[in-house]
Amino acid sequence: MGDVLKFYQSKPNLKILNKAAYVLEKGGLIIYPTDTVYALGCLSNNNKGLQRLANIKGIKLDKAPFSFFMRDFNDLSHYVKPLDNATFKLLKRCLPGPFTFILPCLKLPKPFEKRKSIGIRMANHPILDALMDFLKAPLITTSLHDEDEILDYTTDPDIIYERWESKIDLMLEDGFGGNIPSTVVDLCSPLPQIVREGKGDLNLL
Repeated sequence: MGDVLKFYQSKPNLKILNKAAYVLEKGGLIIYPTDTVYALGCLSNNNKGLQRLANIKGIKLDKAPFSFFMRDFNDLSHYVKPLDNATFKLLKRCLPGPFTFILPCLKLPKPFEKRKSIGIRMANHPILDALMDFLKAPLITTSLHDEDEILDYTTDPDIIYERWESKIDLMLEDGFGGNIPSTVVDLCSPLPQIVREGKGDLNLL
């Protein structure tokens, strides 16, 4: 059963964030707030956590469509191929923010070595932003979809915790979450292709 640690008014608590980093380094799975919906994740360089995440999602790890939460553009440069000016300016307009961009990637470590592209995020959320400073690798992230036929995403953290407590090691609670996911944009072609319209402002593209 996972623990739940609460933040107040989105103010980072370094003691809590340090514990979250420790849990992640041990292969743990955590739920955390983002600038869109609550998300589930683990460290991208921890095979134990990655396999647990894939098992929960019921998919093979090497084919899992997980995205990477990056700290900043310096981190991004270690994972994606060099960006042309137009792409770089587009990313700078939109990030950090509620977008997921699919980009051609460099050679990635196992278990992602077969990937030709990578989904990346930089969230505009004070708690997640502060957590990233404690981590030695990007977060692998996936949104928490609701099993309800009408609701795509649950916003109430108490309900989220009740449904997920047996599968996670820690939940970082920051009040009610959003119910609109990120806008997903594929930048692997000459022109941006909108894969999913979400919270991100399309006028920025």
